[in-house]
Amino acid sequence: MFRTVVGSLLALIGAAGAVWSPFRAWYGGRHGSGIRVDDLFTGVGVTPDKAALLGSLFLPMAFAALLTLLGVLLRSRLTLALAALLVLGITILWMVRQGQASGSLTAGGNGLDYGVATAFASGLLLLLAAAVLPGRHRPRRATPVFEEPRYDEPTYGRYDEPRYEEEETGRGAPTETGGPLPPISPPGV
Repeated sequence: MFRTVVGSLLALIGAAGAVWSPFRAWYGGRHGSGIRVDDLFTGVGVTPDKAALLGSLFLPMAFAALLTLLGVLLRSRLTLALAALLVLGITILWMVRQGQASGSLTAGGNGLDYGVATAFASGLLLLLAAAVLPGRHRPRRATPVFEEPRYDEPTYGRYDEPRYEEEETGRGAPTETGGPLPPISPPGV
């Protein structure tokens, strides 16, 4: 229970940080919401072109947050790990492409800024949440256990019903001790 609460809390904080990171400065004062996602996958590299919100780095970060919510609801460690890898993958790929476009990466001032740090820390939090969350426990089928019958004691039936013994009078009655029944005397004798 404790691990579920801590893992879910870490995952939700990581998802919030991932969604918030594009609205912070990533490199040289440029916000992640202005960096086109297409630039990460084309041969041109990161360009100074302005991007629409759903065409920017916000899109993969929002998708990772959606995966995180799904992972928390389903208690799926795999889904949380996929969300973490998406956030870290996009951040690292952007850093590689930015380094190729500018020739080198610098930190602080006119270099890497708080948006990259927030995205990277959010990805690490999501990975930590995937490790902490216990996941779902699926019930296992019980294998049938067959008992060998014991041959040292008699078996009278499946539920050990009492025995019926025939008396000389011909009537049968259950006996606990196995002895004969007392004779029946008419009332008033």
